[in-house]
Amino acid sequence: MILKKIITFFILLFSLLSNAQLKLSNTSEISVLTIGSGHLLNDSFGHNAIRVKDSLYNFDLVFDYGRYDFESKGFYLNFARGKLDYMVGRSAFEDFLSFYKYQNRQVNEQQLNLSTKQKTAFYNFLTENMKPEKRYYPYDFFYNNCATKITDAIESILADQIKYSPPIAFKKETFRNLIRSDLNINSWGSLAIDIALGSKIDQKATIKEHVFLPKNLYLLLENSIAASTNLKIVKKSKLLNSSTATTKTSEGLFSPLAILSLIALLILFITFNDYKKNNRSIWLDVILFAFTGFVGLVLLLLWFATDHEATAYNYNLLWAFAINLLFIPSIIKTQLSNRGIKYIVFLVILLTLMIMHWVTGVQSFSIGLIPFLIAITTRYLFLIRHFKKLI
Repeated sequence: MILKKIITFFILLFSLLSNAQLKLSNTSEISVLTIGSGHLLNDSFGHNAIRVKDSLYNFDLVFDYGRYDFESKGFYLNFARGKLDYMVGRSAFEDFLSFYKYQNRQVNEQQLNLSTKQKTAFYNFLTENMKPEKRYYPYDFFYNNCATKITDAIESILADQIKYSPPIAFKKETFRNLIRSDLNINSWGSLAIDIALGSKIDQKATIKEHVFLPKNLYLLLENSIAASTNLKIVKKSKLLNSSTATTKTSEGLFSPLAILSLIALLILFITFNDYKKNNRSIWLDVILFAFTGFVGLVLLLLWFATDHEATAYNYNLLWAFAINLLFIPSIIKTQLSNRGIKYIVFLVILLTLMIMHWVTGVQSFSIGLIPFLIAITTRYLFLIRHFKKLI
């Protein structure tokens, strides 16, 4: 018995080190693991991994496609440019599970309904992807992430399409609403995402496209079948670790809506005082035009200078207008020409167009922006009136 275990150990070790083709036993299992959301923004959407267990060879491994290297050359620049490569990693199942238990995150397992031949092919597919020249892949949040890579792998092994059977309560949503489902809509993370990502994510996702979120991969796999055989993809499911964490927490007085409301009230108060005194706080206008112009410049760079498809066609540029930076020398002056006044009128028109885009569903914007948009619109109207009186 001891000799058999030693031989088995060295067979497995040789296979792992050399990436040799290993034939799994009839007792082997391959499962999809789904990890619930965590406290940090990058953990909010959960995670997926693949578990490969074989009692004959006495190994229990987890492969996941969600790893990246902070120490890699140009990491932050590549991240900003949308050129970041992720990689597949491997770890012992006990270590993997212990890590998420420590983080107090829910872990679900779905054992796949595969033949021994398919399980062997799946395992060898994963070990092949662990090779240095193959383990990296171009990451895309919506179309090429830890969840979508798993569905691609399953379809590849089955040589078949997955026929999804959503739960009765399932409802197709836009990509933006799917992201919001894992975030507190009145949080700084949600605000940043809503400002940075454009109207392309306001399109409704197909059923298959919903699987970019790990929790949806779990829901859609649960009752899905192989298209040609009508056999269920999932053999059985179980909960490996429950979570006692509360759902989306409120940021209270430090939420975007609260902070931006205070800023908006300050802008409105100063504007009202300027109106009463027939005066103008030039410093406030310089700050507003510099801020909106700078944000607009960043959004333009995200659109045209990166490979992020989701940052294209961003109508936040209707309030964050990059040309405002060039208008700062004009707004510093005590008087403004008719052309300058028409430019501010144009800014008000852009804000009106933004509301139309919001109402018609072209693009949804963050609720935290509402008080700020009201304040800058009021300030623009005041500036138009103020400069017209000076002509």
